[in-house]
Amino acid sequence: MTFKPLKIGKHTIEKPIIQGGMGVGISWDQLAGNVSKEGGLGVISAVGTGAYKNRMYLKPDEMIGKEQRPLEAENFYSKRALEHIFENARKICGDRPLAANILYAQSDYDRVVADACEAGADMIITGAGLPLTMPDAAKDYPEVALIPIVSTAKALRILCRRWKKTHDRLPDAVIVEGPLSGGHQGFKYEECFLPENQLEAILPPVVEEAKNWGDIPVIAAGGVWDHDDIVRMMELGASGVQMGTRFIGTQECDASDVMKQMIINAKEDDIKLFKSPVGYPARGVKSELHKRIEEGTAPKIACISNCVTPCHRGEEAKIVGYCIADRLTDAYDGIAETGLFFTGANGYRLKEIITVKELMDKLINGEEK
Repeated sequence: MTFKPLKIGKHTIEKPIIQGGMGVGISWDQLAGNVSKEGGLGVISAVGTGAYKNRMYLKPDEMIGKEQRPLEAENFYSKRALEHIFENARKICGDRPLAANILYAQSDYDRVVADACEAGADMIITGAGLPLTMPDAAKDYPEVALIPIVSTAKALRILCRRWKKTHDRLPDAVIVEGPLSGGHQGFKYEECFLPENQLEAILPPVVEEAKNWGDIPVIAAGGVWDHDDIVRMMELGASGVQMGTRFIGTQECDASDVMKQMIINAKEDDIKLFKSPVGYPARGVKSELHKRIEEGTAPKIACISNCVTPCHRGEEAKIVGYCIADRLTDAYDGIAETGLFFTGANGYRLKEIITVKELMDKLINGEEK
């Protein structure tokens, strides 16, 4: 199959592969810049930008403690750092399209959307909740394409009705994500295992629903691993795919070497769904952190960064046993003992570190048999 370019808003993506937005510090300037350079859509995660390059864009009074935790959401989601991430990515990919991934559940959502638009994002991708107010957050930037993430055709219908009524606007594309993705899911724990919620089942109804609203490209995500998977998604009606975990296994990925090795060394049984302070189940590698949570020896929870609104300033973190901002930052810092290492269900299949260019070639042309 020859893959057609993917048109989103006024932008054309040569190769219909979107790199998933992964925070803290997995998809920043190096990964996103190189994916866009190679003809895909690089996506910069807006999560935890205060941790970028050892907190070099935060001032001393914007951090706290020996771990230098960003103080409050305005520093955890640092505008200065985000600007530098985009600036560095642009040095790599030039004027090719670049996107930002911004969680709907995060604190300061509207402010960070504006920050990303001002920093040079051509598109905003939002999941972790149904982003009904997304157009309002981006109302001053009509040229920026908006791409919500949904898990069902019903969710897309509700979202399109609301956007059309309140802002006379529709999504420029939509990502439909199945429950094999890394990080937070769009289903409850038990629902993630039901056959009717798998990507192959939910993609065609979303494609049909999108047709009711015009020419909205549908992008398939969650468990897409190789060329054959991409072909399969296209045959089911997708215009493109989004892939996250596979890009962790690249030299340019901004993640720590500790994280890359954690996933490379993981076996299939090591990858689990966990409870999260965000309120959705999240998938990652069962690590030393989870052992310490079970033993009651995990790091003390103190809400310093106020990263996500559903956590209610650490109340949910205390229930599940860890602060997601601190533990994802530890993973970025390469601290194996207390880091939280998100990966998709196929993470155990990652066995080597290659370049983004090599990976894109494998995805477009197929693996060597």
